[in-house]
Order: sequence, then structure tokens, then C-alpha cells
Amino acid sequence: MSKTLTLRIDDETYEEFLERAKSQNRSLANFIENAVKEHIQEEDLVDEFEMAQILADRHLIQRLKRGSRDAIQKKGKMIG
Repeated sequence: MSKTLTLRIDDETYEEFLERAKSQNRSLANFIENAVKEHIQEEDLVDEFEMAQILADRHLIQRLKRGSRDAIQKKGKMIG
């Protein structure tokens, strides 16, 4: 179910949001919702430096591959 949110922003920010929303042919609310979702998604992803560290850890990569194979073969227990 949709929720209503009241957001207080200064005039300059409002005008910038409104201009960007219009340029994307979106409502202001839709623009803000999508911008926040994109920001959250970016925060959840690993950046290039972190990915390089992960890929350089051979032991971790071996464990991930073994875990993936085990999951495909339905070995082990699901921990929740």
C-alpha cells in the first residue's frame, strides 16, 4: 500500500528537483522516489576497490564457488 510522505526542502532544491523531473517527463514525487531508490541501490553495490579486494582473495573465491556448487546440489542447511 502506498504511503504519503511530507518532505520539507528549500526553494532552490525544489526548483532543481522539479526541473529534473520535467526533463525526465516524471511527476516530482515519482522523480524523488526513483532518485532515492537509485541511491539506495548504489549504496548496496560493491565499488571497484572493494571488488578488486574480493577477487584478490583466492581463499574467499574458492569458498564462494564451493558454496555455490553445494547450493546447486542442495547440500547443507539454509541458515536464516
